[in-house]
Amino acid sequence: MKSLICLSLILLPLFSVVEGQGIGSPTRKEVDEEVVVLALFAVSEHNRQSKANLVYINVIQETMQVVHGLLYRLIISAENDSRAAKNYEAVVWEKPQGQGHHSNVLVSFKECRSVAFVNRLKMYECTPMS
Repeated sequence: MKSLICLSLILLPLFSVVEGQGIGSPTRKEVDEEVVVLALFAVSEHNRQSKANLVYINVIQETMQVVHGLLYRLIISAENDSRAAKNYEAVVWEKPQGQGHHSNVLVSFKECRSVAFVNRLKMYECTPMS
């Protein structure tokens, strides 16, 4: 039994390296209804906190990372008061509350100056406005 546990502890990191994903590494995910709900929450919470009036358009990209709960990094397109569409990076933590319940926490929300493809995952890079 001990040898099986030791073997699994040795092989688990190797499988992670072969797959190209470390444990807890961000992974790209297809935009689905759950992601849209999180994006709407992020825009709404940002509007509430900053007295802004952004209007959600769509999710450009989403990555998810398993932490204590789930951490979502969303690149969102939204319109401002002048109806100009801009990209924003929102980080939302889906915090576990026990018994299958969770609450969402807006960790950050910032406007993107430019959007460029970077690294092998072709993830968008969002640089904050100065």
